[in-house]
Amino acid sequence: MDRHQEIRSSRGAEHRGEDEEERLGLLREDEEELGRFSDVEELDWEEEAKSAQHHQPRKKSSWLRILVVSLLVAWTIGFILHSLLAPREHEGASNPPIAQLRPEEDYILDPEWDFEAKPTTREYSWTITEHDLNPDGVYRPMVLINAMFPGPLIECNEGDEIVVHVHNRASNATSIHWHGLFQNGTNWMDGTVGITQCPIAPGDEFTYRFKVEGQSGTYWYHSHMGVQASDGLVGPLIIHSKDEEKLQKVPYGEDRVVLVSDHYYDLSSSLLMEYLAPGRENSEPVPSSAVINGRNTRDCSTVPNRNCTPTNITNALFDLSSDHNTRLRIVNVGAFAEFQIQIDEHEFLLTEVDGTDVWPQSIHRLNINPAQRYSIILTPPAENKGLYWMRARMVTHCFAYENPELKEEVRGVIRYWAPGTSITPQSLDWPEIIEVECRDLNTSALSPVQSIRAPEKADDQIYLRSSFQIGDWRLSRGFLNDSSYRAPVASPSLNRLIEGYTAKTDKYIDSLHPIPFGVNSAVFDPARELVYQTTGLRVLDILIQNFDDGNHPFHLHGYKFFVLASGHGYPPPDLHSTLDLANPLRRDTASVGAFGWTLVRFVADNPGIWSFHCHISWHSEAGLLMQFLTRADEVATWALPKDVEGLCARKGIERGVGPDDEIWVGSWDD
Repeated sequence: MDRHQEIRSSRGAEHRGEDEEERLGLLREDEEELGRFSDVEELDWEEEAKSAQHHQPRKKSSWLRILVVSLLVAWTIGFILHSLLAPREHEGASNPPIAQLRPEEDYILDPEWDFEAKPTTREYSWTITEHDLNPDGVYRPMVLINAMFPGPLIECNEGDEIVVHVHNRASNATSIHWHGLFQNGTNWMDGTVGITQCPIAPGDEFTYRFKVEGQSGTYWYHSHMGVQASDGLVGPLIIHSKDEEKLQKVPYGEDRVVLVSDHYYDLSSSLLMEYLAPGRENSEPVPSSAVINGRNTRDCSTVPNRNCTPTNITNALFDLSSDHNTRLRIVNVGAFAEFQIQIDEHEFLLTEVDGTDVWPQSIHRLNINPAQRYSIILTPPAENKGLYWMRARMVTHCFAYENPELKEEVRGVIRYWAPGTSITPQSLDWPEIIEVECRDLNTSALSPVQSIRAPEKADDQIYLRSSFQIGDWRLSRGFLNDSSYRAPVASPSLNRLIEGYTAKTDKYIDSLHPIPFGVNSAVFDPARELVYQTTGLRVLDILIQNFDDGNHPFHLHGYKFFVLASGHGYPPPDLHSTLDLANPLRRDTASVGAFGWTLVRFVADNPGIWSFHCHISWHSEAGLLMQFLTRADEVATWALPKDVEGLCARKGIERGVGPDDEIWVGSWDD
């Protein structure tokens, strides 16, 4: 019996009577809130019973009384015997699992992993539920997978099929996006609400099924419904290559995942309403804390207005060997904050960027923006002290205001060995000052191990102005050019496209031929859905100019792009003549610094409609998103799977969607 079963068993007795009544139909499930009983319906049943007794004939035969009493006695005896002999039959339904933090060993990759195994199916079953949990001591409402934070590790080989059965038992609709995965041929499994699917309604189920081909490395998954990922729906996804030992140029004996994240104490839905409300002027919610692998320790006296319990709360602890190197796959799964990560008195080698293996580069402080991933190889120090701090500091200089609850640094412990029972390092911090600017890690010197030359020139040049603009009622929204995205949760882009192509609707069919590439304004309203369309194979350049004072990590679904250049101010007139195309870095999330620019190039060869957006969750929900409809001629031949199509007919898919501007019309604040 595991610990979950022991807990459920110890609490089971008080619920057994209630379980039996539910089995007999004496308690009814409320249609609107799963798992809750309606007192009104129960009282109605009692009144009906009394009414029935009142209208029965007063004259009853004695044998009938005896029969009724005998039946009641028999039922009581049967119930007692059932409770004693089969006490656990219904406990799983009545006692939801207790939320807990994920053990550190869950994020150690399998040391016996077979990289040469034949392609197989990796199948998972996830139940999404709501809980109160205290990752750093402070209790907050969270939305979790299988009652654990963070989410479970998916580990697979290139060529494997991933099958994930999602059972949504939360109050709001949800989805899962598989960040960085190409989804070639399964665009409808990308998990992007309003673009490739309707959300999974409360009480509903959906199965994601796709193959991982043509890529390997460090990836992750998260909800793509509103800013729900910030409530706990995140986790790592690792894809192994048969050539992994050749691609990673530094040997290592252990492979581990490190998730770093900003951490808010309030639900993301309420924070989003505050952020988008009139008069905020793009003042992003400032986190109160941060976590490493879902853990931190907070001095409860510094948060007197919160429910805080430090008992059994610890920093992330990494037990490493002194005999070999360790690979740490670091993922920023946060909503907003950039982190600077270091390990006291350690230099390390950077060997992977967003699923691209690179020639090792020695650094000792790693800048990582939301959605980005880096692998580092950690070598035990020659003079080993045993215990060292891992420090992850949020770069607070780009925060819009001061949060009095803010604790900007989270620490983990690297333990090779420990004197006595101590787990408090006495290691020395690196002496340099912390960055005072939110900007990407300088990756200009990084060179991919697999050398691929970028295309000599692009067929199309897409220029995007990224800005925040104040509109009616002092609302601040994000814009790419003149477009601010709003997700149509009940009518995703892909559904509309396939329906229009199949029905041979004129505007859909016409959009394929007269204008094979360019902004598709025939089908989409560019004010709310900016869609750039291509047919056939084309090479696209995206030049993003940031007119905001904050950093924007832009992520492209379905692709990796070549990062060709970046800078501050305006790009030089001779930009394209100075590009080094020999073997530029390939990644899926690149940052555009404050009042800066970035140029990326990609080959638009993956059929589907793909989101391109800032991965600061608040900015994406503010509208900083557009779409690329690539190989539209191929998409026109598709038929949408029935289970994907059926999601849109479910009741409750709108629950949890971000607010539209109309709710504030007339709400002028003085």
